[in-house]
Amino acid sequence: MTDYNNYLKSEFNIDGKVLDLVSRAESSLAERFARIDDTTAICQMKVLKAFQDNHINATHFDWSTGYGYDDAGRDAVERVYSSVFGTEAALVRPNIVNGTHAIASTLLGLLRPGDELIEVTGTPYDTLQTVIGRPDGSAANKRGDGSLLGPDDFKGTIRDYGIIYKEVALGGDLDIDLDAIRKAVTPKTRVVAMQRSTGYDWRPAISLESLKKVNELVHGISKDIIVMLDNCYGEFVGTVEPTEFGVDVMAGSLIKNPGGGLALSGGYIVGRADLIEQISYRLTCPGIGAECGLTFGQNRNVLQGLFLAPKVVNAALKGALLAGSVYSMLGFEVMPSADADRSDIIQAIKFGSAERTVAFCQAVQSASPIDSYVSPMPWDMPGYEDQVVMAAGAFVQGSSIELSADAPLREPYIAYFQGGLTYEHSRFGVIKSLDTLYRKGLVTL
Repeated sequence: MTDYNNYLKSEFNIDGKVLDLVSRAESSLAERFARIDDTTAICQMKVLKAFQDNHINATHFDWSTGYGYDDAGRDAVERVYSSVFGTEAALVRPNIVNGTHAIASTLLGLLRPGDELIEVTGTPYDTLQTVIGRPDGSAANKRGDGSLLGPDDFKGTIRDYGIIYKEVALGGDLDIDLDAIRKAVTPKTRVVAMQRSTGYDWRPAISLESLKKVNELVHGISKDIIVMLDNCYGEFVGTVEPTEFGVDVMAGSLIKNPGGGLALSGGYIVGRADLIEQISYRLTCPGIGAECGLTFGQNRNVLQGLFLAPKVVNAALKGALLAGSVYSMLGFEVMPSADADRSDIIQAIKFGSAERTVAFCQAVQSASPIDSYVSPMPWDMPGYEDQVVMAAGAFVQGSSIELSADAPLREPYIAYFQGGLTYEHSRFGVIKSLDTLYRKGLVTL
């Protein structure tokens, strides 16, 4: 490591005090890193078995055109995803533009006027609030000038379709409140939804154990209630995926964990066959469903990215652990704590000031392979309540499985660090961020 540190000093002008602190933090994580490696080994074999069981071959990389009828590659991709996630069916499409689109298609495909949707992990991520069309006058429902949105602004949302929406807050321990969920369910409840990852909240990701408890509770009340999960950032963090213990339908993004950094776009939805069929009618149209949909030659990238995904998630998890450990050692509040079990790849750091938060994100950008010379500034990003600063010097635009960091500019000024296609790169993101804050006098070593 001496040669490596000397190289960083000479070629990147990193201060020796920064390298010493990061090295101490890394040494303390050796046992945790070994456990992550064990998980990765199992996930890698699970993915390999899915490829082998579905007889993936070179013909599945071929192009189709037009409507995409009989696209063998597309069908093979979806069979592999079904196998990996232990489900009856899957939709894996490049025309799903992001995770929010996958989740919205799922909800709008399953819910009908008069049905009730209950979100049981508190207020969902900012962009999903615009899908719901929250009627409570929250900041997410205000225009840029501060005026409340009117009825015309909610066209096409869940609210516009006459669907009832309720939320159940997390308990005082920032975990699932089973008693509150039990009381919230009514005969109109059609979907109980959960968000596994942190989003822009100050809480740990929901554990697999807690997700399983919700699934058992809800299905114990009624088998007709659909349990749905936003699985973004959670894939391959554990050896079991939530659909394997009974979650009915699950959605996520291909430019996060399962795309392995190679998928150029897209999202996935996996679950019961009857539910996937309903959702496919929303994604395309009734009568067409999953039968059409060109994959634009992306099947090779999607499959190879999935094959690499367990190892890429391994790198991102280790980077998140290192970031949490380093900034905790400096006295900052972090979520989750450096010694906590993790259910997603995100590390939240409470910086307490806009200056530190922006400097942190700019430093992560400067550690990136793409657009390293660009300095991101806060801006009014569509679908978000506050201005957001985003560091994303990625090969794939918006790919947050690549080294990235982002933060809404609101108190208490929390930055969210995630990704890294290799651990070495994620590690350097931590080093560069700390070096920048130290040189600016924003932290003391």
